[in-house]
Amino acid sequence: MVGIITYGAYIPQFRIKADEIAKVWGANGTEISNGLGVFEKSVPDMDEDSLTIAVNAARNALARRDVNPADIGAIYVGSESHPYAVKPTSVTVGEAIGATPVMTAADYEFACKAGTAGIQTCMGLVKSGMIKYGVAIGSDVAQGAPSDALEYTAAAGGAAFVIGNDDPIAEINDTCSYSTDTPDFWRREGQAYPRHGGRFSGEPAYFKHVQGAAHLMMDRMGTKPADYDYAIFHQPNAKFPRNVAAMLGFKPEQIKQGLCAPRLGNTYSGAVPVGLSSVLDVAKPGDRIFVTSYGSGSGSDAFDITVTDAILTKIDRKAAPSVETMLNDKIYLDYAQYAKHKGKIVMQK
Repeated sequence: MVGIITYGAYIPQFRIKADEIAKVWGANGTEISNGLGVFEKSVPDMDEDSLTIAVNAARNALARRDVNPADIGAIYVGSESHPYAVKPTSVTVGEAIGATPVMTAADYEFACKAGTAGIQTCMGLVKSGMIKYGVAIGSDVAQGAPSDALEYTAAAGGAAFVIGNDDPIAEINDTCSYSTDTPDFWRREGQAYPRHGGRFSGEPAYFKHVQGAAHLMMDRMGTKPADYDYAIFHQPNAKFPRNVAAMLGFKPEQIKQGLCAPRLGNTYSGAVPVGLSSVLDVAKPGDRIFVTSYGSGSGSDAFDITVTDAILTKIDRKAAPSVETMLNDKIYLDYAQYAKHKGKIVMQK
């Protein structure tokens, strides 16, 4: 019975409205917001990056449940924006939460599904008996070039999950993946901002892979959309997850709780983990959760999850801020302040 032992998310306080970005570039902010379904996005503080977000998410997870850091045998951090090209984020997270020396630690990168890939790895290590607990984190300070369409959605945030088989609060019944070489989005070494393949972003990238993994998961489990209480899909905007949910047969109320993009933006590797955290904030024993991530390049990871009685007895959900609390705790920036926070403009010394 491998599953989620505890969880925690972290979202920076700062926000910028899509209207503010559009105003600078002479675009129609209302039209862009309505088209993407994203009205504002999170922005990191001056001293925040994907590493500090990962540390805060992991600390929030451990605040909810008394897990001995010495029992954590693996730490995997998935991100498109690791602060170092050569130096792991994962070991710094381990040091910060008191889990070093750790048996295995690594940084993952598979575009926006690197966090869910970490969950799969931790599941395998726990099931094999090699470790007691593993920590999987999806964390990003997403990049978007000035005036590019990505600038309206590229956000900051992440979530951490402790995976184990000791009274999990949510059992992961099964997982599967669907991947192909589909170059819809990329960033070469040394480039500050990613590029995207335009028409490839929807079909045959996002929709093909999300549907491929989702159908495979339901075929394996013998389930249909109506069997699930909640569903979370990767959310580069609010339009794509709503459309793919409808294509698969899920209803709007099933994705509502986990759809954070309208108020958060796209946190890349953190998008599905934050959405799942939002669902776990309110889930009840017996609730069934369907999850499908997506990473450009391209691939999707799907999960079938059942919430257990332990969510009421083994963790204190109030010991760390909920996703809803963090979404409502915000400070708005103008474009100049946002550009400074994001390093788009720097002071010459």
